[in-house]
Amino acid sequence: MKKLSGFFGKYMAVIVLAVAALALFVPSSCLWVKTTWINYLLMLVMFGMGLTLSAQDFAMVFRHPKNILVGALAQFTIMPLLAFGLGKMFGLEAGILAGVILVGTCPGGTASNVITYLSKGDVALSVGMTSVNTLLAPFLTPAITYLLLRTTVSVDVKTMFLSIIKVVIVPIALGFVINHFWGKYTRKVSESLPLISVVAITLIVAAVVSHNSERILDTGRIVFVVVVLHNLLGYAAGYLLGVILKLPLPGKKALAVEIGMQNSGLATSLAGTAFPNLAMASVPGAIFSVWHNISGAILANILRRI
Repeated sequence: MKKLSGFFGKYMAVIVLAVAALALFVPSSCLWVKTTWINYLLMLVMFGMGLTLSAQDFAMVFRHPKNILVGALAQFTIMPLLAFGLGKMFGLEAGILAGVILVGTCPGGTASNVITYLSKGDVALSVGMTSVNTLLAPFLTPAITYLLLRTTVSVDVKTMFLSIIKVVIVPIALGFVINHFWGKYTRKVSESLPLISVVAITLIVAAVVSHNSERILDTGRIVFVVVVLHNLLGYAAGYLLGVILKLPLPGKKALAVEIGMQNSGLATSLAGTAFPNLAMASVPGAIFSVWHNISGAILANILRRI
């Protein structure tokens, strides 16, 4: 199981890309994965994240509050503003614009911690930022999404808040509590977490892409360009911010990865609940899920040589 899990973790980008291509060009092969499964799959991923957290991870917040605060501020300003700016620049229609902004207003994803580790970055800082930003998400994600989209589409702030609590906070808290009291057992289970996470993320991508394949093929080029630019500009802005703040090199790497990689699975999940009448709102999150795993692997190869 450990070897299998390691294989899936190592080749996650290739696996997700292959399934996404299959779902896009042969949608019938993946239509068995229902969109109603997305929330439950994401809850499973978040529960796995909770199982890996300990009190020491949160102690980082008190040891280096300035860096964590900067990370939170950057996360919820840089990526949302980049999303809004790119959306307006490319004249995106309402559904796609909503999806791109949702990706921008979500916290960093758990994959950022893995990519930071592979980049020889500050893993403790990365985990601290991811944890704090995830806890802030129920309040900041709906609020910022509303501010940026209020003149374009109707934003159900209350539904978004409750959805994030249910899908993200509760599973993470449950996993954290179980790890705290039964850590010797969860350490054995943790070896299987990469396998479980990759399977869950792959199924989320399969569901969204297969059920929206026709729409993606119609508008896929523009969405892909915006998603790639959003991700790459996030990496660059995060690293530049680290330079401005004169962080050590590992800190610059962690900030770049944390800002550029988003919890796109959450964005995909929220699109279905917050914007049920905008079918295309879930597409940017699905494409981001595929792309940021590819770009993250490439970035890790570049950063670890610095």
